[in-house]
Amino acid sequence: MRLLTFLRFMRQILRKKPADLDWIQRQGLLAVKLAQIFALRSDILSVEKCRQLQSLYQHAATIPSEDVFANLKTRAPEGFMDSFDSINHEALAAASVGQVHRGRLKTGEEVVVKIIKSQNEKQFRRDVQRMRRWLRIFLIFSPKLRRVGNPMALLNHVADYTTRELDLRNEIKGAKELQDIQERLKDDFPMPLLRFPVYYSHLSNEHVLVSEFIEGKSLEEGIEDASLTWHTLLNLFRIHGAFLFGIGTFHGDLHPGNCIIDTDGKFVFIDNGAICHAPPHVNGALFHFFEQLSNRQFSEAYDALLTMSDAQLDERRLAKYYTKMDEIYSGFETKPVGEQSLTRVMMLTVRAAVEKAGADFGEEAFPIIRALMYLDGLVIRSHPDVMLIESMGPYLKEFRTGLGIGGETPT
Repeated sequence: MRLLTFLRFMRQILRKKPADLDWIQRQGLLAVKLAQIFALRSDILSVEKCRQLQSLYQHAATIPSEDVFANLKTRAPEGFMDSFDSINHEALAAASVGQVHRGRLKTGEEVVVKIIKSQNEKQFRRDVQRMRRWLRIFLIFSPKLRRVGNPMALLNHVADYTTRELDLRNEIKGAKELQDIQERLKDDFPMPLLRFPVYYSHLSNEHVLVSEFIEGKSLEEGIEDASLTWHTLLNLFRIHGAFLFGIGTFHGDLHPGNCIIDTDGKFVFIDNGAICHAPPHVNGALFHFFEQLSNRQFSEAYDALLTMSDAQLDERRLAKYYTKMDEIYSGFETKPVGEQSLTRVMMLTVRAAVEKAGADFGEEAFPIIRALMYLDGLVIRSHPDVMLIESMGPYLKEFRTGLGIGGETPT
């Protein structure tokens, strides 16, 4: 992405009227991925603008059907089509990286075929390199931005998980990694409501992926038709939060289109190619931060957050940090998420830690914070009147005992 294109992109994002989504998609995969990140930023964009950008999760431009079958002919494993009774010409869903078509195997199984958009990878890598070059120059003149907004960390994170998504074999590997963790924890922290798709490895490669067709409804569809219950979201938090806080290995792109509730009421994680890993000092710090917030132990929460910093803190600046944090969290426990977005509060919190206490949060912190932003966005769009942190409390206690956080070990 060239500098002038990026400036025009930012104008599309920040202006009050709706963004031109077709124009954004024409700028390539990096533009779409960055727009998806901004779709979470209810702290700087209106709810209406966030909702418009969130349509890029599931309603991206599709590949013409003739190109899809040309791709399959040249890029699928040898003998691929011989295994199919049929593949629908019309796409079931389209996202930034690829699109999905429903099909039926000759053995009778209903499946979906995911095809990578062939033009994506080369342009994406080129755009990332261009943006890195001018970001380095920009940060020379604005060094504080590296610590507060950290655009280089954001770009590196987007580049990392998107590059992994461009190799569809990583979806199978990622699902197995999470599934192995689920199996290992089944006695201490059972997750019976979580499952993963069945993958057909012999019909899949870097460019094409075949997996079972999931009968059910995505979280995005549940939001749109107002059927997504608060109880369902709490069950999702129990599962996803365990991976985030207790394990530090988690689905790094669990937006509302990447989780389906099947006909048995189970959560099915899809697009498992972007598995992220947070070091213990990061996920542990955030766990204790939210645990103390849920207990209304605000001073302890402020201290817990600082343990995530890579920099030695200046003790003389801590008084200013505590004062600013008290200002941010004044009345926090009495406000529903629709009135006080967790995303907005977290952005203010990070800024206070950096500017007042001198903290320096490394790139490892961004994926887990982004995952929490997804959860916050889900709640804001579906149940804005709930007290999110208060509702998290019982699950945080279960993470402590069942996952051995804080020195306790599962029995």
